[in-house]
Amino acid sequence: QVQLVESGGGLVQAGGSLRLSCAASGRTFSSYAMGWFRQAPGKEREYVAAMGRSGGSTYYADSVKGRFTISRDNAKNTVYLQMNNLKPEDTAVYYCAADPRIISASSDYWGQGTQVTVSS
Repeated sequence: QVQLVESGGGLVQAGGSLRLSCAASGRTFSSYAMGWFRQAPGKEREYVAAMGRSGGSTYYADSVKGRFTISRDNAKNTVYLQMNNLKPEDTAVYYCAADPRIISASSDYWGQGTQVTVSS
């Protein structure tokens, strides 16, 4: 079992930055691929970014490439999402996910979400 707790969301103006954190419980954090999804009002949850277990592989949705950076600190059991040059269309609830295999919409473990609101 893995429990995930996100933090770092908030209200920011367009062009600003936020860093989301996702703290994981358990002693096997390094055994899980980690990722971020988001869900805007009235829309389906969408993939944002993912990182392999060792941190050597990263993947991004086209909509955030060049603006968002995923990273992880296995010593702190934490994954981060640095979000720069935020746009109003980035407004959503952001969810952290963990999976022993590959991050997907059906991954095993999810956090409760953190709200990100970008004003124009």
